[in-house]
Amino acid sequence: MKKLNLRMYAMVFALFCIWVIFTLVTDGLFLSGRNLFNLTRQAAVTAILAIGMALVIISANIDLSVGYGAGLLGAVTAILHVWWNLPVTLTLIIVICLGAFIGVIQGYLVGYLRIPAFIVTLGGFLVYRGLMLAVTKGETIALHDNWLKAIGTVYIPKAFGIYLLLFCIIVFVLVYIRRLQKTTVQRTLKTELNYILISILIWFIIIAFVLRINSYKGIPVLACIMFGLAFIVHFIANYSRFGRYVYAVGGNSDAAYLSGIDVKGITLRVFAVMGALMAIAGIVMTARLGSAGPEAGRLLELEAIAACVIGGASLMGGRGTIFGAILGAFVMASLSNGMSMANMGPSWQDIITGTVLVAAVGFDMLSRK
Repeated sequence: MKKLNLRMYAMVFALFCIWVIFTLVTDGLFLSGRNLFNLTRQAAVTAILAIGMALVIISANIDLSVGYGAGLLGAVTAILHVWWNLPVTLTLIIVICLGAFIGVIQGYLVGYLRIPAFIVTLGGFLVYRGLMLAVTKGETIALHDNWLKAIGTVYIPKAFGIYLLLFCIIVFVLVYIRRLQKTTVQRTLKTELNYILISILIWFIIIAFVLRINSYKGIPVLACIMFGLAFIVHFIANYSRFGRYVYAVGGNSDAAYLSGIDVKGITLRVFAVMGALMAIAGIVMTARLGSAGPEAGRLLELEAIAACVIGGASLMGGRGTIFGAILGAFVMASLSNGMSMANMGPSWQDIITGTVLVAAVGFDMLSRK
């Protein structure tokens, strides 16, 4: 856990350095309120997928189908609402249930039939891409309902953003008080000072981010959806029996089975959660773009996996955090956004992004030694 926290702090510092570098390169435009607003919206879809992908990777599996799966479910959202004229609420419920059902099917194939997750989800990747071309007929479906498009475009009032920030600070103080009350943790003055200083640095970045983004319009609703889902899944992963079992299965599935854990059932539920989050990501992506097209979701699965790995998840399973995945998504989005603002060509963007990903995996392997 100490190594994991160290890596989290290192990633926060790395994100801070990325922001400083691109701010200097773009003459301050990178940290403008407008760009941070767009950056948050840009990172939201990848982050939502990364939340579910983190659970999948922790369980020592992989899901290569989430990109086109999100695109397909986004297209289904547009079809149900635009072509079939279903109400927004009913459309969202149907799409999320459909995503969870898709996840159950994949989880059954992986958990009960013992087909490798790589093969199952690679097959899903191809199937979803074909289905998306079929259902959209190769055309772009534009949204006309303002309520649905509002999910991706509306922002919360600035005053509410400040209240939300104060609430988060209060939660942090309560968590720290609980930390002090734990008698099982060996604390020294040095460790406490390090914890406080690092926490102050993190909260300084968060406060500056919120105030800066409030200088433009306010916090996007997408950010609230993203962090709301992150808090829910984080609580499930760290404070529920299911979450502990996911880590146990990913760490050593044989030992987990001998301990009485239903490894097959855990795998099925993990993919079901991934399917539901994939549906939410598809809805958010369609709402943000205002349309659904045959190429929506392309390469999103690689971005989600990269975000998890950069955020500290181990491809070997058994290790990773939800907020680490969110942090990784912001690193990926910041690199893409900053390089675009710096007028770097697509070739250099791919080279630098790939180098960062390999470096993150290499850091993970070195930390194991």
